[in-house]
Amino acid sequence: MSRPDEATNPEPEFDPTLVLLTVEEAARRLRIGRTYCYRLIRTGELESVPVGRLRRVPVDAVPEYAARLRKSNRNRTAA
Repeated sequence: MSRPDEATNPEPEFDPTLVLLTVEEAARRLRIGRTYCYRLIRTGELESVPVGRLRRVPVDAVPEYAARLRKSNRNRTAA
């Protein structure tokens, strides 16, 4: 049986002990699609690490990517 908030909140609880996210979890945190997240990983824009046959995104890679986007946007608007 699922919890009532799972339908409205796909990531019901934030677990501060996590150090690696699945690609889907990273995409959800960035509010982008899974396919686009894989593209960011493939181009090296979003850091990821292999864990066996799996691909994981370090938790701190998500805010680092967002910070780079913000900096890039500021540089474009200042020019």
